[in-house]
Amino acid sequence: MAILEMQRINVYALIKYCKDILEDLQRKGVIQIEDVNIEDSVFYKEDTSSIQSSFLRSASCAKDAAEILCEFVPQKKSLLSSFKGRTAITRKEYDTFVESSQEILRVAYDIISFKKNIEQNKAEIIKYESQLESIKPWETLDIPMTFDGTKTTKAFIGTFEDNLSSEDILLKLAETIPETDNISVDIISSDENQTCVLILCMNKDAETISDALREIGFAYPAYLSKSVPRLRMKEIKRHINNRKGRILEYTNNIKSYSGTLSALLFLEDYYIMKAERYSIVDNLSASAHTFVMSGYIVKNDAENLKSYLESKYDAEVELEDADELDVPIKLKNSKFTEPVESVLKTYSYPNRREIDPTSVMAIFYYIFFGMMFSDAGYGLVMTLVCGIMLLKFKNMEDGLKKSMKMFFWCGVSTTFWGLMFGSFFGDAISVISNVYFHTDAPNIPGLVSPLWFNPVTDPMRMLMFAFLLGVIHIFAGLFLQAVIDVKNKEYLSIIYDVVSWYLLVLGAIFALLSTKMMGDIAGFTLPPVFMTVGLVMMAVGAVIIVAFSGRESKNPIKRLLKGLYGLYGATGYLSDILSYSRLLALGLATGVIAQVFNQIGSMLGGGIFGLVMFTIIFLIGHSLNIGINALGAYVHTNRLQFVEFFGKFYTGGGEEFKPFRINTKHYIVKEEK
Repeated sequence: MAILEMQRINVYALIKYCKDILEDLQRKGVIQIEDVNIEDSVFYKEDTSSIQSSFLRSASCAKDAAEILCEFVPQKKSLLSSFKGRTAITRKEYDTFVESSQEILRVAYDIISFKKNIEQNKAEIIKYESQLESIKPWETLDIPMTFDGTKTTKAFIGTFEDNLSSEDILLKLAETIPETDNISVDIISSDENQTCVLILCMNKDAETISDALREIGFAYPAYLSKSVPRLRMKEIKRHINNRKGRILEYTNNIKSYSGTLSALLFLEDYYIMKAERYSIVDNLSASAHTFVMSGYIVKNDAENLKSYLESKYDAEVELEDADELDVPIKLKNSKFTEPVESVLKTYSYPNRREIDPTSVMAIFYYIFFGMMFSDAGYGLVMTLVCGIMLLKFKNMEDGLKKSMKMFFWCGVSTTFWGLMFGSFFGDAISVISNVYFHTDAPNIPGLVSPLWFNPVTDPMRMLMFAFLLGVIHIFAGLFLQAVIDVKNKEYLSIIYDVVSWYLLVLGAIFALLSTKMMGDIAGFTLPPVFMTVGLVMMAVGAVIIVAFSGRESKNPIKRLLKGLYGLYGATGYLSDILSYSRLLALGLATGVIAQVFNQIGSMLGGGIFGLVMFTIIFLIGHSLNIGINALGAYVHTNRLQFVEFFGKFYTGGGEEFKPFRINTKHYIVKEEK
């Protein structure tokens, strides 16, 4: 539960060491480098955008080549491959890859070139197949389709849309021209969609017949073969086979590079690293012989880096405490609470005037999630799945690993509350015993009967317990506000903003629990003296709130109005406490739905068929219940933290510490200690 102390670091070194220093800093990943602007004519800012673009193009080339290779040589990937994380390589393996980077880049260009050639040949095949399809109806034509006639005759080669005979065509022509005796119509082919014809006439009648043919729907073919169609078809088929042979050749060429996939993936990472390194150069200020770098570093890492840079590169390193409010934030928590940092990050990092709430939030987070999911069977499933994943995939990415650890502890909490409430896959043990063994289930505490109580049969008890946890949660938030006030030396604010609400809310609780109505609901009634004590506490708290909520205003009327508005915030506390009823609602939903699936599965009786159907319904139904209610528990647990808890003390707005480091997709270099 700590925000690590930061220092500002300034590095001055010779320009000849710039590349090596940046590479070392990228591997170490301990400095967030800031932009440096020195108003001096000696210093200048270098523009590396063209170099970055070149490296990014090379990275894109390697990526495209790897994707092409995977397309032609499919890689076997398991359903859990996304959990494996990046492949770890040694520094020696890294150096080996770097030495062969230019050769691998040429391979990438070759693969891309082969792919382009394949696409070009496929396009040509489509073109030739289209020509083949167009010319096929003319296969029996013994003259070229471009034949225009002889010295005394005119030839028309074309199509009609309908299935027509030569007599039909002559009859249609007779409607337009009076004489058709000197017209020859040969049907080349016909089907229900079109009729291919060769029409001959005398040259003197060509113009008249051309107009007549146009009127009755005659059209010239889209593709005209300059040779006899049958011969052209053979030629086209030869071209298609030739292109297919080229495609096979290029495909085999690509497959021959199957062993270079890992190198191509490394190449993508390598050039992205170089591009990022040069992007940092834009933040430096340089002169003819030196450069200046500035940024933030965690104080615990500062001295080691200072010694390293000064001894290896003869650099001058300055360290100074960073007191600015916009200093980046880095958190440090225990292994138990660290996973919940990912939840805090989705809301906002704390600012420098606040404290890290992760540890306190984690305790309530696990408790609330477990109460909402509240089934020991579901909790065991979640715990085992997350535990096995964490043990099996050691290189899992940090973000995913934190989520897995968080759900592991949520699963442990769910198992605990499931045992307390007596839910193990709902009432599965009782149903199985009654339906398939015709006997009552043994009274196993936690699995059949609750260790504490059953919320389904005693919902009011669960509701009151939820409200109690809500009050504790809200009071914990107010306590953290007091801690922040102590940190910022605002001691009177503890009375004005924390103690006042403790008095008002606790007093209201004492007064309500001393009444008969609330006592009946809670199951106990406080002695009458608590009514008096509660009212006094409420009065004192209300007076403090009205008097000091608007203390920043000097105008007494504005101050009073702000104080009254502050007191109106008591309604917000009431709604906040009522919000914790969702612990009851989601817990009941999980348990009741589980029982419903068990009852549906057992409706077919205790035979073999009934057992098979029960198993199927059990697996499907409880899987759906786990998925839906785990999501619900996650969402509503976050909501209780972000609204009810953070609303009492947390502002946020801090900037996450993002050091200059290796941001790769496929490989991670194991640095030797």
